[in-house]
Amino acid sequence: MTTPQSDNALRRCDDSGPPFGTLVFDCDSTLSTLEGIDELAGAQREAIAQLTQRAMAGGVALEAVYGERLARIAPSRAAIEALGRRYIETALPHARELIAALRALQKRVCIVSGGIRQAVLDFARALNVPAEDVFAVDVFHDRAGAYAGFDEDSPLTRSGGKLGVLRAIARADRKGGAALVGDGMTDLEAAPAVRRFVAFGGVVERPEVFARAVITCRRADLAALLPHLCATDEIERLARSGEHAALLHAAQRAR
Repeated sequence: MTTPQSDNALRRCDDSGPPFGTLVFDCDSTLSTLEGIDELAGAQREAIAQLTQRAMAGGVALEAVYGERLARIAPSRAAIEALGRRYIETALPHARELIAALRALQKRVCIVSGGIRQAVLDFARALNVPAEDVFAVDVFHDRAGAYAGFDEDSPLTRSGGKLGVLRAIARADRKGGAALVGDGMTDLEAAPAVRRFVAFGGVVERPEVFARAVITCRRADLAALLPHLCATDEIERLARSGEHAALLHAAQRAR
């Protein structure tokens, strides 16, 4: 069941092709195979995963489960540091290479996630995404490293909040508009802010999201995104530089 706030966002997406000036990626189940909050859940993993799945499929508003999940898990500072390492270990194939190619084309690359900012930042560093282009949710700890709450004012903790973040990012672009790649309902809700939304199902294919997306990608290799995010002449520019050969060969195989 969708929320009234998201009804307008859930119509079938508009779409226009590249080039784009800004490329925005979700983190969990898009750049990484993990759902970070589920990874933190330990013995509560099954119950927490069910809450996550309901929110990502649009069955319940994100704000109805966001705080509950964190309160039940109470992740320590050490646990979040470990999560950052797990993100790096579970990056999808060619994540780093795709981002390097986009940045070589002078594009802004952002990560926008409802995940925990400290862990997403560690992952972003490994992918060479600047900290100022990472948008996620801060959590707080006491001096001993015990969980002490989260940024309840963050728009990324509620349904429809990602739309506002994407609108601000898109307004700042002066080089062709923005495109978004993501797997969940919160990404679909943000689609009206961008020129292209790519529904990503390489980790989890969510039928509610795929049904409304014009552009979809089911490959569990981020090289497959290259023709969706770059114009033909941009790909030709990459081909003239030998440093992107592995990515281009992988993209060709993924067709």
